[in-house]
Amino acid sequence: MHTLILAAADVPPQMLPARSMMAFTLASHIIIVPLGVALPLITLITHGYALRRGDADALLLARRWSAVMAVQFAIGVVTGTVLSFEFGLLWPGMMGRWGDVFGLGFGIEAWAFFLEAVLIAVYLYGWRRLPSRTHFLLGLPLPFVALLGAFGILAANSWMNTPRGFTLDAAGNPVNVDVRKAIFTPMFGPEYWHFVMAMFVTAGYVVAGVYATGWLRGRRDRYHRLGFTIPFTLAAVCTPIQFMLGDSIARQVFHKQPVKFAAMEIVWNTDTHVPEYLYGRLHPDGTVSGGIRVPQLDSILAGFRPDTKVTGLTSVPASDRPTAAQATIAHFTFDTMVFIGSALVLLALWYCVLWLWRRRLPASPWFYRAAACAGVASVVAVECGWITTEVGRQPWIVYQNMRVAEAVTATRSTSLWITFGVVVLVYVFVFGSFLVVLLKMRSRWRLADEGGGPRPPGDASGKAAPGTVPPESDTPYGPRSAGSRL
Repeated sequence: MHTLILAAADVPPQMLPARSMMAFTLASHIIIVPLGVALPLITLITHGYALRRGDADALLLARRWSAVMAVQFAIGVVTGTVLSFEFGLLWPGMMGRWGDVFGLGFGIEAWAFFLEAVLIAVYLYGWRRLPSRTHFLLGLPLPFVALLGAFGILAANSWMNTPRGFTLDAAGNPVNVDVRKAIFTPMFGPEYWHFVMAMFVTAGYVVAGVYATGWLRGRRDRYHRLGFTIPFTLAAVCTPIQFMLGDSIARQVFHKQPVKFAAMEIVWNTDTHVPEYLYGRLHPDGTVSGGIRVPQLDSILAGFRPDTKVTGLTSVPASDRPTAAQATIAHFTFDTMVFIGSALVLLALWYCVLWLWRRRLPASPWFYRAAACAGVASVVAVECGWITTEVGRQPWIVYQNMRVAEAVTATRSTSLWITFGVVVLVYVFVFGSFLVVLLKMRSRWRLADEGGGPRPPGDASGKAAPGTVPPESDTPYGPRSAGSRL
């Protein structure tokens, strides 16, 4: 709370509630975004494997994951729509002046949401109504549509970090808008692929973590091995790629947004041979307390040479840079993201080396304990990445063109605090309902697998033997079979 008060000093009273509400809704939405972006791909990989190998266990996993995908999508639509409204309600100054320049990104995301809703509905319906190959082919566009939604959002965010594609008239308003340049800004490519890989890594570890927990509790049949292996393998392959992309985007920030880089690395004065601080706190006088100081490492990481010049925060006036408190927040979250990413690389190497060496899954309980924690750690890393991006850009909402204070709404701060409280209550209800639905689905599936006897026999097409009712008939998603209870 102390840092929030410092960050909100000498600004309109609406700033603190507006930023708090936006931060809360964004942090809540980002928890389920990885499943929205990557779970369709994981499900389609499993579905394709089931059809190719005639594997009933893999097919059952794909069917169940598709139900989770549908529930997650419904929650994502709610939380994503709230964010879209907040841009207009909380930041009318930005949307009023710059909406014509970067608003296309939100339009792309809206179309992606619409297409994804249709495709998910067709995919769920197809489990009981379509031939197996036709059903699989109709599901193939889902991962690409999910990436299209991410494309729209990242286009808007990268423009806010490196605005391009316009000129300013005498009144300071944007004219001569070039949509192509506004979408494909210098930061778009690095930011987009870094985000996409983060979603694959996070979703893979989250899904695999569920089955890693099952392994630790003694459920080690083929169904659970497949449920662990497929998503974990995707995450393990993507993890080192993501680490390299993260290093690349940090270097892009060094070149394109040097003041943000200075905040991320708490560099006060422009200099060469700059040390790297692992954590540590920046004070308003430029001193750093705490943390671990590694001489010259920051310059080496930025330009591969100890004599690389790193721009400091004092290179611009105090009004044009993050405060010491904001720089400390960006630095802490950046270091936490890097630390988690490094740990996940080691976990992925453990898995890959053992698989290539002995062609089997690890047997150590410590590996599965780490795998069970990897999903939560990945979500924390994603949260830290967004905090670094947004806090490090302060005080600009459109980098070097509009300050956050210029964009904020004129609505009374008391009204904003009341609205924030309502939003929190609604989100608690929404996420609570999401958790309850997932737990009920898990209980039904476990009852079908354990208490209800063996799963009904069937082939890779998903058609159960005559007279049997698939476990999925009891889920509330998709058409029910004639023998199920309403």
